[in-house]
Amino acid sequence: MNVRVYPNGDLASIAAAVLIAGQVVDNPRSVLGLATGSTPLPIYRELIAMAHRGVLDFQNVTTYNLDEYAGLGPDHPCSYRRFMQENLFSHLQMRPEQIHIPNGLAEDPDAECRAYDAAIAAAGGLDLQLLGLGSNGHIGFNEPAPHFTTNSYCVRLSEQTRRDNRRFFAEGEQVPTHALTMGIASIMQARRIVLVATGPNKAQAVKRMVDGPVDPMVPASILQMHRHATILLDADAAALL
Repeated sequence: MNVRVYPNGDLASIAAAVLIAGQVVDNPRSVLGLATGSTPLPIYRELIAMAHRGVLDFQNVTTYNLDEYAGLGPDHPCSYRRFMQENLFSHLQMRPEQIHIPNGLAEDPDAECRAYDAAIAAAGGLDLQLLGLGSNGHIGFNEPAPHFTTNSYCVRLSEQTRRDNRRFFAEGEQVPTHALTMGIASIMQARRIVLVATGPNKAQAVKRMVDGPVDPMVPASILQMHRHATILLDADAAALL
């Protein structure tokens, strides 16, 4: 686990964008695992700026997102499919066949998850997986649990995670109770992992991820076992290290 600390979140985000850009430059047919939420937004803005300047070309890149809310269709304002389209894909003019996100409306979520893992394997696996960090130590939507999860699955979201995501939903709208997510084993199969965590509210989770034991009650702690995981932090998130 390679931990890098930057004075602020902007610099940590630029560092993440540089690592992703390096992957794409090195292999223009890269398979990228992408994340949603507030943390990746400045990273995606940097990648868009690089693409518009002609530094990067995404025309042959394939992407697989970490997760999607169960019960939300691609046009729902809070769906991750909509998030990615508005904040990244439309700016890079990526074709639909390049983009893969779990189907939140799948009639059989378990079958959807199995098919998702099979599609990633058929694409040759993930070259690089981008991650954020939940305040309870979750990655993807893998919540603290008695054991580490394996492949993609439908998970019941913890109340803390639902509270953390409440701000993205309209007043009076219910935050979904379930999501389809890559499991820990699916994430760990990526050849490279880049995790970004910023802000004082992530400091405790960062401490437990980096300095604590490998513990399924802190799902991100498994990254200690990954052969090529880079952790990018701002000073606030690293305050307890």
